[in-house]
Amino acid sequence: MKDAYVKTQLQNVINISKIVTVHYYEFDKNFVFDGETHDFWEMVYIDKGRVQIRRDDEELVLSQGEIIFHAPNEFHSIKALDSEPNFFVVSFVCNSPFISYLEKYHTVLNKMLHSFIASIIAESENTYLIPKNDPSLKKLVKREECLFGGEQLIKTYLEQLVIILIRNILKKSDTSIFPSKESMENHLISTAKRIITEKSEQPFRVSKLCAELGYSKTYLSRLFREQTGETIASFAVKQKIKLAKQLIREGNYNFAQISDKLSFDNPQYFSRVFKRITKMTPTEFKESLNFKGE
Repeated sequence: MKDAYVKTQLQNVINISKIVTVHYYEFDKNFVFDGETHDFWEMVYIDKGRVQIRRDDEELVLSQGEIIFHAPNEFHSIKALDSEPNFFVVSFVCNSPFISYLEKYHTVLNKMLHSFIASIIAESENTYLIPKNDPSLKKLVKREECLFGGEQLIKTYLEQLVIILIRNILKKSDTSIFPSKESMENHLISTAKRIITEKSEQPFRVSKLCAELGYSKTYLSRLFREQTGETIASFAVKQKIKLAKQLIREGNYNFAQISDKLSFDNPQYFSRVFKRITKMTPTEFKESLNFKGE
């Protein structure tokens, strides 16, 4: 007779039962949100610029790459600080006891965890209809057509991020979690992305990038798609539009000047590409920057 298999019950230390809201904000330097309290958790990640955050009676300045958690019923407000900030906010319900480790917690997010933020944002945009720069959003509306399992992936990515942050708190160090060196391929793609981003104003050619890095177009294109999920050309266009949004927010150039500065063939083509990437025309994006909290 064969030995009976034993089914191991898995411990669920962090269970995020509900997602309340998801936002990715891109505001100008005059942005102010006067604050609120609510009975669920909120996570804020600063993707660009600097902000001043008030939580209860404490004021904090957070810069690019920092993350903060607000516990249920904690008053919190946020405003731009000498910059045009980008920041990601997700609010959620979690009643697991271990979540208490994140009360009054903020830190510089380890760069190896940035992929969790990017994955949560991507899955949220694919799953829900999320209005642009709308802090008044109170309810997520699901898209009629969305990818299979999107909501569960949002939940699991967020749970994994929270677990690793709590593990870091408990161990007082994250050095045992991540390797000390990136692989050669990761380093190559990181270098390629850096070069593309730094030269966003220049005309882009994949062949020129390959020559600069010393790799064939076939090899670099395949590796880039495997690691990023998109083509080199697609990434380069997105970096141009990212810079275009920054220039619009700074307000020193008109659309025709920005088109020329970023090496587009003409302003009409720039506008078409901008709308394809952002789902808004340059004018609509500029108008969306004028929000001020009540």
